[in-house]
Amino acid sequence: MIKLTKGEQSVEKDTPLAYLIFLLISYVLTGILLLLLAFLLYRFQLSGKAVAAGVVVIYIVSTFVGGFLAGKKAKNKKYLWGLLMGTCYFVILAALSFLTNSASGGVGFLTSFLLCAGGGMLGGMLS
Repeated sequence: MIKLTKGEQSVEKDTPLAYLIFLLISYVLTGILLLLLAFLLYRFQLSGKAVAAGVVVIYIVSTFVGGFLAGKKAKNKKYLWGLLMGTCYFVILAALSFLTNSASGGVGFLTSFLLCAGGGMLGGMLS
């Protein structure tokens, strides 16, 4: 947030950089949670269904955190900012999946979008 001073008034201006940082935080959290899931898979030899459920939980938690942070920053129309964060998260995730020809972890394309957008919007609403 940039603070511009004009006389005795202080005016705050939002920057898109803050929202990009929130998106980066969501992806860092995703990486950490995926490493944890990989460790649990190695240690406890989880089934495919358990891994798919873990991926779904990771989508929701990561986008929830991004939406929550964006909602705190926005202060009004928080659910829309959370929805935007979840949608941006999904767009980057889908682009990387298409570029690497990787599967979505047992979750369909539309379902992944709804999970990401819904998780971000829920985070924004609860912020």
